[in-house]
Amino acid sequence: MDEKVILVTGGARRVGAAICRRLHRAGARLMLHYRSSGGEARLLQAELNQLRPESVALIAADLLETAKLPNIVQQTLNHFGRLDALVNNASSFYPTPLGEIDDKAWTELIDANLKAPLLLAQAAAPALKKSRGAIVNITDIHAERPLKNYLVYNVAKAGLAGLTRALARELAPEVRVNAVAPGPILWPEDEQFDELARQRVISHTLMKRVGEPEEIAAAVYYLIFEAGYVTGDTINVDGGRHIAI
Repeated sequence: MDEKVILVTGGARRVGAAICRRLHRAGARLMLHYRSSGGEARLLQAELNQLRPESVALIAADLLETAKLPNIVQQTLNHFGRLDALVNNASSFYPTPLGEIDDKAWTELIDANLKAPLLLAQAAAPALKKSRGAIVNITDIHAERPLKNYLVYNVAKAGLAGLTRALARELAPEVRVNAVAPGPILWPEDEQFDELARQRVISHTLMKRVGEPEEIAAAVYYLIFEAGYVTGDTINVDGGRHIAI
């Protein structure tokens, strides 16, 4: 099998880093995108390039600067000569209670979680059609089960779920487009959820535990490398929370 070239947004840390490690272990070459986590990105690049020299490149970009998004794809093609998959993992997440929503919050959350994945997919489509590649969007359980006080984030992720299905129609049969919808995996680093809130979330999962980033990465690996007859679908990796009452 030729080494696949995969562009991963937000790949420097947390779930993104787990996705990069899993895809690299499968033999992929990676264009690892980051915004502000340059130190972590360089450490991960060094770790993976030590295993397979020159297999990981870095690109820094703010996904809110949407006019520059096609350049991320073009630089990937310039560096590796091809593109086989796009993983739209980068995300923005913070509360927007009804009554406090302003244009800034709307633009930031919609652009990061919905507009950027759309424009990256659009820019990547010609190369992905040529390689008969794949797109994987990281959505969220809250696309279907809205989280109170996170209205704009819920809307953005619901839009990304719809975009996944729409792109699957637009890009078939050459390109498969799917999504992974995580449940509770890693808690936000800004302490948005106290211990009581965390236990309440865990109690509403059938598995009664928090998931691991590697479990998201395994689903992404499956959709890119093994799911040749799957498109327009979403894999829920949420411990069964999407069907819990």
